[in-house]
Amino acid sequence: MAKAMTKAQIVDQLATKSGVTKKIISEILDNLAALAYKEAKNSFTVPGLGKLVLSHRKARTGRNPQTGEPIKIPAKKVVKFRLAKVAKDSILTKR
Repeated sequence: MAKAMTKAQIVDQLATKSGVTKKIISEILDNLAALAYKEAKNSFTVPGLGKLVLSHRKARTGRNPQTGEPIKIPAKKVVKFRLAKVAKDSILTKR
């Protein structure tokens, strides 16, 4: 399995393809991430890639895997990423 690209590699690829400086591409990525964090509570969509959604999990009963003893898991908020259909189709197509 190949390693995931680093931020520097992503910036380099985008700068090479678009003809824009690496510094500008890096600022754009940082600003996009900051905007996504800020707007995630209202859901944040990156067209062609997916959507960040804030979801609420109900309180539930779980089990301690070592002892089998039931434990209470409290309700909490979680962030989910829903992949866009276009992205799924392009990633999962048979070659």
